[in-house]
Amino acid sequence: MAEQNIHPPGSGAEHGGGQASFAVISAAPVAAPGITFGSGGGGGGGGAGETPAPPGVGSSSQNDASAAAAAAGTGVQNSRDEEMAEAVEDEKDSPPESPTRRADGGEGVDYEVSEESKKAREKQEHKVQQLLMRRRANALAVPTNDSAVRARLRSLQQPITLFGEREMERRDRLRAVMARLDADGELEKLLQAQEAAGDGAAAAGVEDAGTSEEVLEPEPSLLEPFITEGSNELRQARMEILKFSMPRAAMRIQRAKRKREDPDEDENAETDEVLQGMAQTSMECSEIGDERPLSGCALSPDGFLLATSSWSGHTKLWEVPAVKKTVVLKGHTERVTGVAFHPQSCKTLSSSAGNIATGSADCKAMLWSLEGTRLRSFEGHLERLARVAFHPAGLYLGTASFDKTWRLWDINTGTELLLQEGHSRSVYGIAFQKDGSLAASCGLDALARVWDLRTGRSILALEGHVKSVLSVDFSPNGYHLATGSADHTCRVWDMRKKQSLYIIPAHASIISQVKYEPSEGYFLVTASYDNTARIWSARDFKPVKTLAGHEGKVMDLDVMEDGQYIATVSSDRTIKLWSHFNS
Repeated sequence: MAEQNIHPPGSGAEHGGGQASFAVISAAPVAAPGITFGSGGGGGGGGAGETPAPPGVGSSSQNDASAAAAAAGTGVQNSRDEEMAEAVEDEKDSPPESPTRRADGGEGVDYEVSEESKKAREKQEHKVQQLLMRRRANALAVPTNDSAVRARLRSLQQPITLFGEREMERRDRLRAVMARLDADGELEKLLQAQEAAGDGAAAAGVEDAGTSEEVLEPEPSLLEPFITEGSNELRQARMEILKFSMPRAAMRIQRAKRKREDPDEDENAETDEVLQGMAQTSMECSEIGDERPLSGCALSPDGFLLATSSWSGHTKLWEVPAVKKTVVLKGHTERVTGVAFHPQSCKTLSSSAGNIATGSADCKAMLWSLEGTRLRSFEGHLERLARVAFHPAGLYLGTASFDKTWRLWDINTGTELLLQEGHSRSVYGIAFQKDGSLAASCGLDALARVWDLRTGRSILALEGHVKSVLSVDFSPNGYHLATGSADHTCRVWDMRKKQSLYIIPAHASIISQVKYEPSEGYFLVTASYDNTARIWSARDFKPVKTLAGHEGKVMDLDVMEDGQYIATVSSDRTIKLWSHFNS
């Protein structure tokens, strides 16, 4: 029998005494009845008649045995060798025992894995498999058109639709089916079989017709990008947006150059003057807005009207600065979640035209006149709406929804021009750049995206927030973008550098809204669930003023065109109007 010298942890050799202590043990011990061996490869326990030690005690027994062997010398070692030989002889006559399994699955003398540990391990492996399956599904290209989704399900020999299944649910089911087949290695085979069948049918059709040359094109690879063809209305809208945005962008750039080059222009002095005035902001008026919490507000472009939306399903118009109610807009069957004024409302637009847009949890957006008449309803979203916003051209309306999409509508015809996907969770906020060329969306996936409305491309994905992004707004300078999040921070992004410019630790709770001063962008205002709104310098992002007075969460805010008034609404059902001109 081969022998080796081992110094177990805790033995005399480890602590370095003058005495050379060691224990000679078997390199391949045999588990005999009544004998316990340590898992660390050290010396054995007592004789054949001793009681086995519980798991984890072998180490101390090994140390004691090593110390005893060191003290007794070679005679003791020979005695233990004789006991070992007797134990091996006794084992030959005893029934064989199955070795215990180690936690890592190998053979050896170690602890046994309990049923609870096995179940926990199986549960963990199942969750890992689910995560890998979800990642695989997210990497697959799935059609967005419902007819294409149905055709793909048919080609994969799956039910085309289930009872009560909607478009988004059908697409999610297709994604899950494709991921499962891909994991089993059957997806490519089924698609190739379907493609071969289609090619065979097309070839047969060509052979029978004789003169026909039409052949079905093979389906593109799942890893290639796919494009859903838009309607003629969308193409025309993109052309109109291009014609509208190019001159405005040129004017903005020329104006910025002139302000930099003109020696009489001092931007810092102008900014300082505005911020000093905003530091004197105080409450102008406070009014109960509804019997239920208020969810949104918007100031008209001329600043003389305020629209508020409520969980009661009503939208109300108020005169400013008296905050006197004038009109109640009734039509939604669920709580109203967002409200916006047309860019030309109270200016060149007639009071009987579409001046106000509202979004609701009833999955509809509506267009209203200033007289309280409902002019049009925009239906198509599959889940409740969040925020709404008018395009600067005044021809289109953007709506964000919990169905993970945002949509663009023609306000004159009510036609849905664009159904835009791109977020993995609910879309909550939407805003348009002042030029009209870009749109920004944000959602509960902690992501904000910037879209080019002229091409339909997602040109920026702004990653940095660690929780849901609930609000987004463009600066009038055209290249800065602010986002407010449930992580209590407001981030300012520079679209030229494609990165976060500054992180403002703005509030002690969720930030529900961010708004730039619309005229020059001198300051930024944030609203929060900590019952306050705050004004920040857009130059160096220093705090200017805290607007405290609400007794509930501040749900929304808006800033007047020239910054004279700031309106806030809260879950305490109150409207508060703030101004820096009152004495």
